[in-house]
Amino acid sequence: MKKNVHVVGAIIENDKHEIFCALRNPNMVLANYWEFPGGKIEEGESPEQALSREILEEFNCSIKVGDKVEDTIYEYEKFIVRLETFKASIIKGEPIMLEHAEIRWVPRKELLKLNFAPADIPAINKILAEKL
Repeated sequence: MKKNVHVVGAIIENDKHEIFCALRNPNMVLANYWEFPGGKIEEGESPEQALSREILEEFNCSIKVGDKVEDTIYEYEKFIVRLETFKASIIKGEPIMLEHAEIRWVPRKELLKLNFAPADIPAINKILAEKL
């Protein structure tokens, strides 16, 4: 039986309508895929709390978590992931790359040019459909 993993991702947008994206490093699960940054929800945490903690741990900045964008279940080869994505904005600091191979601010319309993890695609499609 495949393991179920519950994770959260932040769609952090700046005032130029660019979205913060992170490239998973070669040692990570789903290596070399781009993702909305985030991570696993720990026991007793809300998705919003997990997201704030993960962004602080991985990028050394604080975010304010906003509305939920998407809730996706995707079956990978070795596990099944439930990814909840939320809009977020940086309230303190600038993201610093601590664990990922690369970080980049990407204009909305160019998101699909990156090789995103499949579980992230429904959220990308949803934000691309929004009117700015």
